[in-house]
Amino acid sequence: MRTLHINLSQQLLSTVEDGTLLKGYSISSALNGVGQQQGSGQTPIGHHYIRAKIGHGAKINSVFIGRRATGEIYTSHLAAKFPKRDWILSRILWLCGTEEGLNRLGLVDSMARYIYIHGTPDSEPMGVPKSHGCIRMRNTDMLEIFNWVPNSCPVYIEV
Repeated sequence: MRTLHINLSQQLLSTVEDGTLLKGYSISSALNGVGQQQGSGQTPIGHHYIRAKIGHGAKINSVFIGRRATGEIYTSHLAAKFPKRDWILSRILWLCGTEEGLNRLGLVDSMARYIYIHGTPDSEPMGVPKSHGCIRMRNTDMLEIFNWVPNSCPVYIEV
């Protein structure tokens, strides 16, 4: 069974297959730290699964807004034109929590909070918390993960 394991204190996403660690990727989680509450801008913890894989076939650096490709390809020129955008690029893995009261239902629901694993501009630092709650990854790493994970892949996020 393939799974993803995310360690927030190490800022590391690991691929695991049948209990064997395969590869680690540097990530960037929430600048606001760890938390479950809607509107907190924090990264949730606990058991999740991939509810949807979005962006299959899109070009690397494709821009997504509301889980839809805009037709734009990220460049520094585009970034200068829209300096306030939270850039979601290349692919999206939309997470759904499985633990009622921790990351599922009510005001702590990861899916309703639109918590993703997604690509980000290469200019953004990895290994340090800087996101608005999601897990950011390098675009090339995101493509690799997207192609590796099956639908409904388990994801565990821990501090």
